[in-house]
Amino acid sequence: MGAAEVIFWVAAGLIVYTHVGYPLALELLARRRSLDLAPTAPALPTVSLIVAAHDEEAVIADKVRNALELDYPRERLEVIVASDGSGDETVARAEAAGADLVLDLDRQGKIEAQNAAVDRSTADLVAFSDANASWAPDALRELVAPFADATVGYVCGQARFLDQGGSNEEGAYWRLELAIRDLESRLAGVTAGNGAIYAVRRSAYLRLGPASSHDLSFPFMLTKRGWRALYAPAAVAEEKMVATVEGEFARKRRMMRGLWDEVVGDGMLSPRGYRPVYAWQIASHRVLRYLTPLLHVIALGTNVALVGVSPVYVVTLAIQAAVLVGAALAGVYPVRPFLLARYYVLTTASIAAGLWDRMRLGTPGAWEKAEGTR
Repeated sequence: MGAAEVIFWVAAGLIVYTHVGYPLALELLARRRSLDLAPTAPALPTVSLIVAAHDEEAVIADKVRNALELDYPRERLEVIVASDGSGDETVARAEAAGADLVLDLDRQGKIEAQNAAVDRSTADLVAFSDANASWAPDALRELVAPFADATVGYVCGQARFLDQGGSNEEGAYWRLELAIRDLESRLAGVTAGNGAIYAVRRSAYLRLGPASSHDLSFPFMLTKRGWRALYAPAAVAEEKMVATVEGEFARKRRMMRGLWDEVVGDGMLSPRGYRPVYAWQIASHRVLRYLTPLLHVIALGTNVALVGVSPVYVVTLAIQAAVLVGAALAGVYPVRPFLLARYYVLTTASIAAGLWDRMRLGTPGAWEKAEGTR
């Protein structure tokens, strides 16, 4: 076997492994393992529910009312809205809706707004949500329950995306992602969270740089410091899904722009502090996923060079071509296989596009809402 063949099979094998092999391996390892948590504490912890918002006048009042209607003792819940340089009626509407504290900040970015809100909080736990996310009545109780175990530092809940009938196949991907998250939680801990519903022990909170995000950096950074990062599927939040796959590509591209800072700057690649199983999860679910665009380029390039070597490489090239052709035809023939192919191609490409934006435009700070999700 020549060098080109070795390179092709390594690249193709890693792509298949991160998307298929890793979830199957997780299933085998976690099948008979249940979460080992301490009994539920008799008293509920105090919680500050923080919503960072920029120009969210359309939804902020509903968000505050949703928070105040949660099945949680009112005296143990503080609702904080951190307005990040809003130029509309976000501040006034949050105050009118009954938020306990509304911070009218200069625009510095989501992370800085969250940091400012945590600085004003004195609760045991700080919980976070997006302005357009609606929590189930029992979501907060379910979210804080794992913190009865003193080793738990971070918990994320289940974000459900409401399909608006567009061309985005994020829902199919997200269901797989949540299944993986549940299995990871049963082993060494989750490798990422989501912005719609999560909480952190205040004593474990980390002040991140403006290009980082809690979603990606908190789970691995807190795990390195000895905390457990878990998933609570019964803590449910809902928000609208971006209607089109093009909109999803733009959203993920913006997210991926900060990836370099999180993976390199925040220390994801450094093995220091990881236990072996968690290091395997990070490498399999995060690092390889982020390398997928490069792996696809390598697999395609070497495959073209190997077509004359064996009929096997004609078949593998046909498979890769079918995915690309299916993605291209999705706009004309919107059948499910083509839509899934287009979703996969565009979301994979968003990783490379985000890195390109980071190289051209520098570190991101402020964030923009995805169109159609309010």
